[in-house]
Amino acid sequence: MVSLKKNFNNFLLYLEKVRGYTPSSIVTYSSALTELLEFSHYYEENEQVILDITPLRLKNIENSKKTISKKLSAIRSFVKFMHEQQEIEIKLIGDSVIKVPKTLPKPIDQSLIEEILKCADVKEHLIISLLYGLGLRISELSTVKMTDISNEWIQVIGKGNKSRQIPLLASLYKEIKKYEQIKHPKVFLFEKEGEQMSTSQIRYLFTKVFKKSGIKATPHQLRHSFATHLLQHGARISDVSELLGHSSMVSTQIYTELGSSKKLNEYSKAHPLCQLNNN
Repeated sequence: MVSLKKNFNNFLLYLEKVRGYTPSSIVTYSSALTELLEFSHYYEENEQVILDITPLRLKNIENSKKTISKKLSAIRSFVKFMHEQQEIEIKLIGDSVIKVPKTLPKPIDQSLIEEILKCADVKEHLIISLLYGLGLRISELSTVKMTDISNEWIQVIGKGNKSRQIPLLASLYKEIKKYEQIKHPKVFLFEKEGEQMSTSQIRYLFTKVFKKSGIKATPHQLRHSFATHLLQHGARISDVSELLGHSSMVSTQIYTELGSSKKLNEYSKAHPLCQLNNN
């Protein structure tokens, strides 16, 4: 694995000795690259070095355009140095414009979700656990069939009838099997009187259990909580985007295809729901 920190030092030395940059300019570059080292994701995938600066972009989203431009310029110069002077190819991710919507659904605190789950019956508990544990849209949850579920993956149909597989935490699979033994669903995971439950019926159960605790919340808030909490626990934004079923990180806005085992491993470590006791 190429040492990012070592190449930072080589780059700064190059700017000083070869390019003749002033000490103040060196300090500016050093500051930008130190921040990059702390807030970016750097890894190798398919024999290519990936530098994902999206976390850094989000950290600086409130900064002035001038400040952001200076930092991006320093990063691009470093990548160019790696290409031309070190002969190391780097794919830079997150260099495009990131737009943040004016209003975002407020994520629900993890401790609050745990308290809500304690008040839920078996069906309500599974609905909340899957919305939060998988980041599903409620429309996706309503279409899940028993045949879509394995002990490691769950397949869902998203927007545009595009299907995707999401890693299934062991705790969620265990809860699904427990629910299956009690409710005996025939075709769809969530059924009422033998028929597929609609999104409005699932939404009603969701709203009801939150109202028991005097809380007004929406299913989409759990989807937002899923993404927010994963990021807070160190997940890469590109991975979260893929798990949410977005076509690109640009459409994800605030938040590279991974191998199946790697995605499952990182997701299982990062999601706080794996720490909950769903017995």
